[in-house]
Amino acid sequence: MLHGLHNLSLNTIRKAKKFVENNCVAKIDECLFQVKLSTCPSESYFVTLTSCDCQGFKNFYKFNHGKGLKANCSHLEVVLMFQKENQ
Repeated sequence: MLHGLHNLSLNTIRKAKKFVENNCVAKIDECLFQVKLSTCPSESYFVTLTSCDCQGFKNFYKFNHGKGLKANCSHLEVVLMFQKENQ
């Protein structure tokens, strides 16, 4: 099982797999990736191994602050899947 996948819905996992299959991820440096939106390739998010600049990732902390939960999003899972496939 990939890191974090047990915390995500099946729909989010499918979405993340689709990003990888459609080559929507580019490695910028060792810990920074660009994930292009499949619906609008001119838009993208910058993702590290632990964070994403998408609104969903930011909102997770906004609404779950102090609960001890680790934020996640499909873009972060895309990067983890991408890394596993390209080892």
